[in-house]
Amino acid sequence: MSQTLSTAPLAASEREECWHDVVSRTFVPLDVTLLEKEPSPGTIVSERLGELRIVQVRAGPQAVTRSRRLIARDDHEYLTLSIQQRGTAVTEQDGRRARLHPGDFALSDTSRPFRKLLEGEFAFTAFHFPRRELHVGDEDLRAVTATAFNGDRGSAALVATYFMGMARGAAGFDDAVRRRVAVTALDLLAVLIEEHRGRGGSRAPETAEEGLARVKDHIMRHLADPGLSPATIAAATFMSVRRLHKLFELEGATVAGWIRTQRLERCRRDLLRPTALEIGVAGIARRWGFVSPSHFSRAFRAAYGMSPREWQGSPDTRGSLPADHPGLRLPSRARRGGPFPAAPSAVPGRPSP
Repeated sequence: MSQTLSTAPLAASEREECWHDVVSRTFVPLDVTLLEKEPSPGTIVSERLGELRIVQVRAGPQAVTRSRRLIARDDHEYLTLSIQQRGTAVTEQDGRRARLHPGDFALSDTSRPFRKLLEGEFAFTAFHFPRRELHVGDEDLRAVTATAFNGDRGSAALVATYFMGMARGAAGFDDAVRRRVAVTALDLLAVLIEEHRGRGGSRAPETAEEGLARVKDHIMRHLADPGLSPATIAAATFMSVRRLHKLFELEGATVAGWIRTQRLERCRRDLLRPTALEIGVAGIARRWGFVSPSHFSRAFRAAYGMSPREWQGSPDTRGSLPADHPGLRLPSRARRGGPFPAAPSAVPGRPSP
């Protein structure tokens, strides 16, 4: 659900203080200086897609600064991609200065000082997200901040088109689609950064091990998504479905089997936590992507030789084992996605399979 904040109802003398507060709460703490004697109204409309926030900003001329003082007070690491729609902006960070015209976009990093000057009435759409969500090295990221990307050409046009399409459609997405759309957007941005750094076409071909590790990382980050499938995984990791299956065949597993194994392992651990009774077996199953409780129970019994409730044990032993108890550790064969052994019979208070 979108949220709209505006200084239009306020007197001109009250707008600067209010706008400073609105901008800092929407992004991160910032120093905002309005450059008009009688500040124009400003409006911010924001929408969330999981960890990513989409923010549409319209206002009059101003300067925005992220200083070392503010970073020391609030050191959360966020990135912001801003696509200019009206007016011009000058952005400065990491020793670079870029002027943005309508259609251009640039990245800024809140963990280091930056400054943005908006010289007249303007409008832009910003995409604000935690630094950890973009899988790009620090050196590569530092090399592209305050760099103007032309949204009309090449890979930058693909990124701009996708991000703006995501902003227009955000209100109509359900939760599962929101997560997947946001991840795809950030994957496209990572590809653009690699290309800008000169590795788009000249990097060495990815090995099978590297490809498999990248795919597994994507799966683990979206394990709770019931829509996770070979097709969606292949699309998000920029490979064919056939290649995806081949990667898992190299270690004697299947895509679906590996996903199921990871989900079952997490369900098995959660069933022993103190909150398990309150959440319920079905709730824990849904938390890790199982849509059908009956399917989950069958899969659990097939993997461990007992039902989820039998695994939980009697009332006086439920939740008595910590998640890192040796009896809960799986052999490396199971962690790689191979067939599970029966649940360990040596766990105190648990029936043997």
